[in-house]
Amino acid sequence: MSPQLPLALKFPPDQQLAAFEGNAQLQALVAAVARGDSEDWLYLAGPSASGKTHLLLAAADIARRHGDAAAYLPLAACVDRVGIALGGLGGSGLVCIDGLDAIAGNLADETALFHFHNAARQAGARLIYSATGMPAALAFVLPDLVSRLGQCTRVSLDSLDEAGRRQVLRQRADRRGLELEEAVLDYLFRRVGRDLATLTALLDRIDHASLAAQRRVTVPFLREFLERS
Repeated sequence: MSPQLPLALKFPPDQQLAAFEGNAQLQALVAAVARGDSEDWLYLAGPSASGKTHLLLAAADIARRHGDAAAYLPLAACVDRVGIALGGLGGSGLVCIDGLDAIAGNLADETALFHFHNAARQAGARLIYSATGMPAALAFVLPDLVSRLGQCTRVSLDSLDEAGRRQVLRQRADRRGLELEEAVLDYLFRRVGRDLATLTALLDRIDHASLAAQRRVTVPFLREFLERS
């Protein structure tokens, strides 16, 4: 599997920067790095559902739209193969490396990332990292890697609260032409959970089912849909 996003890939609207909820200063910083207007390297730290992957994909999208080569690499998909995966990213102006936690404690993978970090700096590339915690808080075994990561501009993200998650889901539904009443959101959060990635994927299926049945998305419709799924 190639670690680089295909050139023909169209980034979904849900993962573009304008769809990110909150923190306008952070959005501006990510956009500046993605465009090459800032020389900062970013390290985004935050728990699940704080928007880290969203921001990395959005940054890659911006870089591509500005004519720059960009790559997105989820480290969880290449544990024990990080050196090989990173070897395919040469020439990228922007590299977004997601989920540093996945390789913490793996000396070979950490060493590969350390050398890539140094080579990217020399080549004038731009990097954006993400992890659940700051470098010193992760279980890295390579002190030099912790030191390099600590030189990035570090930003802490918070998980969205209940109101924020509802707002994001409404926005994503609106882009699909779906109207989600509060009762429908209540039912979704109660029956499906609050993970936005899961709920967004479910929205696509609900959208198709609603169009096929020519029915509004109501609680009875949603109950029937989920029972069939």
